[in-house]
Amino acid sequence: MNVKIITVLIALTLAACGGSGSGRGSSGTPDPDPGPGDSVDDTAQLRVLSNRPDMVSAGDVLVEVVLENAAAVEELVLTRNGSDVTSVLQATADNPLRLVGVVDGLAVGDNTLSTNIGNDLTVVNHPSGGPVFTGPHIQPWECQDTAADEDCNQPVEYKWLYKSSNPLNGGLLPYDPETPPDDVAMTTTDTGETLPFIVRQEIGYQARDQYTIFTLQKVGEDWTPVQPQSQWNGRLLVTHGGNCRGDHDTESPSTDDYAGTIPGNPLIDQSYITALGSGWSVLSTAQLNLGHNCNLSYQAESLMMAKERFIEQYGELRYTVGTGCSGGAITQNMIANAYPGLYQGLLTTCTYPDVMSTATQFADYHILLRYFKTNMNDPALLARDGTPFTVLQQNEIYGHLNGIVNASLADSALFAEAVDPASSCGGISDEERFDQDTNPGGARCDVLTFMQNMIGQREQFPAEDQLRDHWSQIEKDLGYAFSGFPLGNEGVQYGLIPLQQGIITPSQFLMLNTNIGGLDPSLNVTAERLKPDYPALPNAYRTGILNTVVNMDTVPIINMTGPDPGAAHDSVHGYWVRWRLEREFGNRDNFVHWGGLTPLIGDLTYMSQSLVAMASWLDAIEADTSDAPLAQKIVTNKPASVQDQCSGVPGQMCPEELMLVFGTPRTQAGADKYGDQVQCQLKPFSRADDYGLGNLVWQEADWQKLEQTFATGVCDWSKRPLEWQRTITWLKYQDDLGDVIIGGEQMAPADFPAGWASPAFSKTWVPGWQ
Repeated sequence: MNVKIITVLIALTLAACGGSGSGRGSSGTPDPDPGPGDSVDDTAQLRVLSNRPDMVSAGDVLVEVVLENAAAVEELVLTRNGSDVTSVLQATADNPLRLVGVVDGLAVGDNTLSTNIGNDLTVVNHPSGGPVFTGPHIQPWECQDTAADEDCNQPVEYKWLYKSSNPLNGGLLPYDPETPPDDVAMTTTDTGETLPFIVRQEIGYQARDQYTIFTLQKVGEDWTPVQPQSQWNGRLLVTHGGNCRGDHDTESPSTDDYAGTIPGNPLIDQSYITALGSGWSVLSTAQLNLGHNCNLSYQAESLMMAKERFIEQYGELRYTVGTGCSGGAITQNMIANAYPGLYQGLLTTCTYPDVMSTATQFADYHILLRYFKTNMNDPALLARDGTPFTVLQQNEIYGHLNGIVNASLADSALFAEAVDPASSCGGISDEERFDQDTNPGGARCDVLTFMQNMIGQREQFPAEDQLRDHWSQIEKDLGYAFSGFPLGNEGVQYGLIPLQQGIITPSQFLMLNTNIGGLDPSLNVTAERLKPDYPALPNAYRTGILNTVVNMDTVPIINMTGPDPGAAHDSVHGYWVRWRLEREFGNRDNFVHWGGLTPLIGDLTYMSQSLVAMASWLDAIEADTSDAPLAQKIVTNKPASVQDQCSGVPGQMCPEELMLVFGTPRTQAGADKYGDQVQCQLKPFSRADDYGLGNLVWQEADWQKLEQTFATGVCDWSKRPLEWQRTITWLKYQDDLGDVIIGGEQMAPADFPAGWASPAFSKTWVPGWQ
């Protein structure tokens, strides 16, 4: 008889004498001694723990077999494609009738796992390089120099690190177990265990990019997914990075709190180090750095694959919490809405809700900056009375006290680089890269091309327009369309509020709106207003790159903010998440807002403090074993200590004027406050007083110019944005043959992977899952 099965039988004998509790994910402690005549047929329940059975990757999977009685243990045989793999199973410490183990050796494609006295499972294994659900790989792609194949695979590497007891030696330092240093700090986990602050780092490659895992670890002791080391508390922290780019190569993951946005202070521990010292594990992937990979589906797949890897190597999770600033907040917010269940909690700062609502504001900046620059140098574009726009007037049109500087920084550091196909990106040489004059068919480095599976190519406007009429000359010459641009400024009356307030003149308003223009696919400003491409516009909402937040009531959020520094990270962006939650659900009870006086981030200690606060919140939810919906559990179990605060004063919201919550060019054109008007719905232009123009003195020629400029209408801000629709959860971007599905197709429902979170989270249904 198998040695591990004998171990199980011994454990069963002990359990019969002293009893045992039920393990997580088990069906309780069954009778270990079946009565006379009981059958062992159909007494084993087999299921996958580390992922959905149809989305497994890298050739292995963590499974459990839950048995009804002791006789079943003796009879059990587990097979993989007909081969006996029973020996991988081990009894869990709290339930000897629950057997868990990693089955490896899976072939790419369908695999059958079977028990002789229970059920069979089909497990679909995908290559470690992917794709699993993202669709055909982005090409070209440059792997690291040490890669063993075109999927960038190479053997896993392990390093040892430690925290020094000398406060001047910040961060984690290299540790040699053979010659240990004499300044290793001690740490006490949140479960009360004290041990040396020594960390093992795992570095590997999945989804054609690097991942890393950190664990507080006892040197020389085993750690298995069935028997993790005692200092681990079952929690996982995931870190992210800022900006928004589309690199075509491998990179290292980001771990610092403000990676990609603010340099770290070496004298202040990053929150991931604080988490490690408390007994958390930490995970990050290069593709979770938005400044490296600005593609939501790739990010979600990378996180899913890395979580599967973690669970198979280290054990089942109680819950997963994300943390990050700027692009790190974007990633968390978008994934939580489009792929709910990957995170159980979010810690966001320097917050944006998503890629596309931010891009809309920055596109307006881009166009306005060039108009004002041209206006100052071209008398033909001055107002009728020859008046240029003052700094104050420009700032009012931008919607920001420091509008010119804010717009310039947003454009030069973020928007122009991200959307310009001729900008540089990792993995693409100068010779390969697009140039509209010398290499129009070259590789395009803009993020729209990078997310083409999600948004699609530029096709056509609604049916009355003709295919290719909207194509640029380059596209016509090449014979194919570039990736669609979801944004539009048709009907936007720039400067409407400043006009109504008497800050700009009617003549200035007229010249601005009749000359503002739009953009083409190569980021050139055009005379015509920008019309959004189809199917890119509806796909932006559908896929979640424009965050509708309609699925975000199932995740607790602590958002941290400080006064608006005028550095392209407007305080209002965090409020967009809050306001959209209030619009969709009538409340934002799952959203806690921490304000402080440190610009942008609120307080230097917030990231670590919020980690403790989120753990207390999730612990309380975890303890709620009722059948209540998860959204209700989040609100019901929010601790009294976890609430809005202003500079450390609990129960108070910082006034918006203290946080310098400014508007945008669209709110200054009359838009609502939610920031998701990528393209407004239109209503007919009128000389009436319904939006204030009729109260002003206009010449007949001016009216005619306005009527010509807004021939298709002006924005009706009282309505939802054009083509607004709910984000569809858990989209896949390839069919069974591996061909792309533009805009995605929702996956079939499936059991929530039990290893991803405790039952209070994992047994609660979320859209797209059962």
